[in-house]
Amino acid sequence: MSSRFTAYASPADVDLVSQVEEIAHKAGERLLALYSPSIRPTDRQSMLTAARANEEAAAAGLRAALEQARPDARFSDEQNETSSLPDGEWWVVDTVEGNVNHVHGLSEWCVSIALVRDNVPVLTVIRQPVGDLTFTAVLDGGAFVNDVPLRVSAKNGLDIAVVSTGQAEAGQADTYRRIGESITAMLGSALAVRAQVPSTFPILLVAAGHSDAFWQYEPNLPGVAAGVLLTTEAGGTVSTIDGGPWAPGADTILIAAPGVHAAALDVLGSVS
Repeated sequence: MSSRFTAYASPADVDLVSQVEEIAHKAGERLLALYSPSIRPTDRQSMLTAARANEEAAAAGLRAALEQARPDARFSDEQNETSSLPDGEWWVVDTVEGNVNHVHGLSEWCVSIALVRDNVPVLTVIRQPVGDLTFTAVLDGGAFVNDVPLRVSAKNGLDIAVVSTGQAEAGQADTYRRIGESITAMLGSALAVRAQVPSTFPILLVAAGHSDAFWQYEPNLPGVAAGVLLTTEAGGTVSTIDGGPWAPGADTILIAAPGVHAAALDVLGSVS
């Protein structure tokens, strides 16, 4: 059992992490071979072609490897991305989280793998090849980046907080309205407000204490499942925007440092 995780974590889950790390690293290396910071797509078709090539490269062998590591776990597909999962174990995977960034030569892309058990994330690995960063977490075992413990911010109050949001899916006019209104509301209360895509990266910043809160309307599960576990294991608070408990299928999410969470709820509560 890896010494990086506490004795409270499930030994079976801890043993599984090393296997998932290897799987994520291999997928990340395949993506890195296709990546260049000088990429500049010139039209929609070239962008879609590159994105499809990324997905095929990252996915090659990944599902089979996860099936071998956990034969009884099923895979969440697109139909499950915005709904709760049936009981049991589910792999929630984004083979190229931040694909749009990859094809534009940006560094914020990764391979994201989470194991969700009875609608609770229990294990995650996020591999970000640019920067050589590997984020890991096991339920009740802590969260780490390159084996260094993660800890959320100790700030109290929005007036010194850096906060962020982002879109999850296209074609959601009412969601866009709420995003805009929530940013406007936060601009009057927080120190700095950011909007980022994809959601994994601003959540990682919360887990590492670089920023203090992230919220999203209509989140999809592959974009938040891994980050939820990393943040809660780093001492953060996760809820819906109305203050209720978050679970897969919830239509909003707020991930924050404990000293900022309540104030963020108050501000976001003004957006209908």
